[in-house]
Amino acid sequence: MTTRVAVTGASGVMGGQVLDLAGTDPAFGVVIAVSRSPETIDAPDDAALASDERLADHLADGDADVVVDFTAPAATRRYATVCAETGTPLVTGTTGFDDEGLAALSAAAKETALLRASNFSRGLMALRRAVREAVTALPDADVEVTETHHSRKRDAPSGTAVTLLDDVDEARGEAAERVHGREGEAPRSAGEVGIHARRAGGLAGEHEVLVADGPEAVTLTHRAESRATFAAGALDAAAWLAGRAPGTYDFAEVLD
Repeated sequence: MTTRVAVTGASGVMGGQVLDLAGTDPAFGVVIAVSRSPETIDAPDDAALASDERLADHLADGDADVVVDFTAPAATRRYATVCAETGTPLVTGTTGFDDEGLAALSAAAKETALLRASNFSRGLMALRRAVREAVTALPDADVEVTETHHSRKRDAPSGTAVTLLDDVDEARGEAAERVHGREGEAPRSAGEVGIHARRAGGLAGEHEVLVADGPEAVTLTHRAESRATFAAGALDAAAWLAGRAPGTYDFAEVLD
């Protein structure tokens, strides 16, 4: 059965990737492409081009099975509200939410199915599992996380890096102090985890976790060469989420 997808941020880089991939995969149909500037969208011929204001009308008419969103926190909050009002499942890869934004998504998930992930890569999920195993096996090791992204990325550290830090805390059963970079006289204190963000060029994304215990170290790295990786994962999530009951879901459930 074809999954009917509405794509927000359709004129953006990730929205464009989702449009391209869904437009060539017979398992999906792009029925709505949403942007503040609909005239700039390069969408399939049979997709409805819509502004933010018209999305609610389309969803209320049942035109889409699921919304796929890669935008910005304020926009995602608006889309989540619309999805909650119309009962349309929402998959979002937007990161950088504050506490108020996260609360808004939680409220929306009481009315519709919502899946939020900082990274839709299958390889990144493998990295997360490896990191948890490494820090569990080496409970006293020092941990440093370094992430590298393109120069236009807004939030730092990346949402994926924050997720990896959360994985470390969960594996150890306690929240470590997070130190963002170092400058001047800054010896490492016991229990801290270092986080470093680099921005350069057009890099899709790289995350490295260093787990060092005395004279030995484990380095775990995931590198995404193309944003198409994330688009493919988001569409996997969209097909899986369509038709599910209201609630908050995780990308790991899609893969499992």
